[in-house]
Amino acid sequence: MMSHSINLDRSHTPQGPSDRFAHGLTRLLRFFADTLFAKHYAHRAVVLETVAAVPGMVGATLQHLKALRHISDDHGWIRTLMDEAENERMHLLTFIEIAKPTRFERWLIILAQGVFYNLFFLLYLISPRTAHRVVGYFEEEAVVSYTEFLAEVEAGNHENVPAPRRAIDYWHLPPDARLSDVIVAVRADEAGHRDVNHGFADHLSEQ
Repeated sequence: MMSHSINLDRSHTPQGPSDRFAHGLTRLLRFFADTLFAKHYAHRAVVLETVAAVPGMVGATLQHLKALRHISDDHGWIRTLMDEAENERMHLLTFIEIAKPTRFERWLIILAQGVFYNLFFLLYLISPRTAHRVVGYFEEEAVVSYTEFLAEVEAGNHENVPAPRRAIDYWHLPPDARLSDVIVAVRADEAGHRDVNHGFADHLSEQ
């Protein structure tokens, strides 16, 4: 798991049209998320994490096919992206236990995943660099959202419920861990994904 002391304030300044597109798309989707969910952070997490688990799987698949076509080493990208997808899926399963999504949110999950998967797949085919930059910016916003969620819990505006057993086992949390501990762990994961994807985008921009 990612260290919880990871830098939470890091952000990438857009450089060039590709970065500006990625940043603009992220800000647009953030606006829709804020409008739809407001301060219902646990429910926001349920819907957004099902989308967040898509890029890693798409990237791993396409990097795998690229490595086969070129008969070349992937230099660890496939495993890293697969691990990212698995980690985001664990986020989703954890928050489903906490938020208990409504039928509407379950339908929204299906719609969001179907639309986002196809659009991201197409984007990755066209420009892997832009795709990774999008994810980097998504993760920057995720860090902000989980920081706001943590503040709401610590202020008493959301009940600091016991952490699900799944989360305790996955993040090796103490037996008496609460929601706030889960948020800290998830936020650290997202910060790690942010750094990895910005790093991948930087590497691709140098080629």
